Amino acid sequence: MRPKPLLGAGILCTLAAGCAATVDVRAPQELPATFENAQPQSDARWPAEDWYGAFSSAELNTLVSAAVAASGNGNLAAARARVVQADARARQAGAAILPGVTAQGNANYLGGHSAQGSGHETDWAALLSASYEVDFWGKNRAASDSARYLAAAARAERDTVALTTLAAVADGYFQVLALRERLSTAREDLETAQQLLRMVQARFAAGAATPVELATQTAAADKAGLRVPELQQQEQEARAALALLVGHTPEGFDVGGELLDAITEPAVGAGLPSQLLTRRPDVFLVEATLRSARADITVARAAMLPGLSLTAAGGVQNPALNAAILSIPGTGATVALSGTLVATIFDRGRLAARHAEAEARYREMLADYRSAILAALGDTENALALIRHLDEAQELQSDALTQAQRAFLGARARYQAGVGDHLTLLEAQRSLHDARDQFIQYRLARLQARVALCKALGGGWQTGTGGRP
Repeated sequence: MRPKPLLGAGILCTLAAGCAATVDVRAPQELPATFENAQPQSDARWPAEDWYGAFSSAELNTLVSAAVAASGNGNLAAARARVVQADARARQAGAAILPGVTAQGNANYLGGHSAQGSGHETDWAALLSASYEVDFWGKNRAASDSARYLAAAARAERDTVALTTLAAVADGYFQVLALRERLSTAREDLETAQQLLRMVQARFAAGAATPVELATQTAAADKAGLRVPELQQQEQEARAALALLVGHTPEGFDVGGELLDAITEPAVGAGLPSQLLTRRPDVFLVEATLRSARADITVARAAMLPGLSLTAAGGVQNPALNAAILSIPGTGATVALSGTLVATIFDRGRLAARHAEAEARYREMLADYRSAILAALGDTENALALIRHLDEAQELQSDALTQAQRAFLGARARYQAGVGDHLTLLEAQRSLHDARDQFIQYRLARLQARVALCKALGGGWQTGTGGRP
C-alpha cells in the first residue's frame, strides 16, 4: 500500500471534476441583431435614470419622489433591508480570507496544605493569538465571491422592485387622469341625454313622438346616469391604489388632475437587444445569482479536500513555561505554534452530495438566466409592438371621434326639424359616447405603452450604477 500516490491521485481527480463544472457565465443563446418592431426615430434614445421626467408632469415627478422616499411602501423597504443583510453577509465571508487575531488574559490562583507544609502560587498569562486557514483550494475566496455576488443580486433586486414601483406609480397616475376625463365625459353625455329626453317629452306632449320614443330615450338617459357612479367608484379605487404606492393613506389623498393631452409622450429608443443584458436589473439579478452558484461549486469541491489551519500565540506569562515534564518558573515571554491538517476519510458521501447539489443549483440558475433574457426580449418586443400598433391606429381613432360627433349633430338637427327618426338619433348618441370614451382610453394606452417600454428597457439602470433607490 502506498497511500501518498493514492491521495495525490484522488486530489487531482477531484480538482479535475470541479474545474469541469465551472464554466464561464455568458449569454446562453444567440441574441437577435435588432428588435423586430423597433421604429427608427432620430430623437429617440435609451431612457434616462429619471425616465419618468420625460413625461413633463411636475405632479408625476412629485409622486415618484414620494414613492422612493416612502417608508410605507413595504416591498421597497424590505428590498432595502435585504441589501443591508447581504452586505453584512459579504463582509462576514470576506473576513475568513485574513487571519483572525484574539487577545486573551487569564489568572489562576493555586493553594494547598499537606503534612509537609502549605504552599500557593498565582499563574497568569497575557497572550495574543492568531489563527489562519490556509486557502489551498480557494474555498474562502470562493465563499467571499459568492457572498459578494449575492450582495450585488440584492441590490439588483432592490432596483427591480423600485423600477416596478415607479412604473406602477406612472401607470396609476395616468389611470386616475383617464378615469377623471371619462367621468367628465360621462357627465356631459348624461346632460346631453337629459336634453334629448326633454326634447322628446315636448314632442310627445305635442303628439309628434310616440310612447316608444319617450320610453327609449328615458332608458338612454337612465343608462347614461348609471355610468357616472360606476366611473366615480373606479376613480376612487385607482386613487387609493396610487396613494398606497406613494406611502400615503387613501384618506385625504388627491391629485391635481392634469389632462392627458398635457402629458408629453417621450421618444424612447430600444437600442440593441444585447444591451438589455447590462440594462435590466432583473437580468443582472439572475446573472449575479448564477455567478454565486458557480462560486459555491468551488466551495463544495474544496470541502472535499484536506484543510490546513495554522495557529500562533505569543505574550507574557508566569510561569514562563508550564509543562508536564519541564517548567520554567518566573515571568517571561512565551510563544506557541501549531498546525492542524484535517481530511475527511468517511462521511457516507455527505460532502460529495453537497458538491452535486451545488452543481445542480448552478444548472438551475443557468436555466433561470436563459429565461430572464428571453423574458426581457419579450417584454421589450411586446411594448414596441404595442406602440407601433397604437401609432397605426391614431388616425383612425381621431377620425372615428370626428365622424361620431358629426353624425350626432346631424341626427339631432334632423330630429329637431321633424325630419329624422328617433332610432337614428339614439344610435348616434350611443356611438358618440363610445367614441369619446374609447378615445380617452386610447390616449391612456399610448402613455402606458411608453411606461411599459421604459420599464422593459430597465428604466435607465446600468450595470455598476447601483440605481437611485
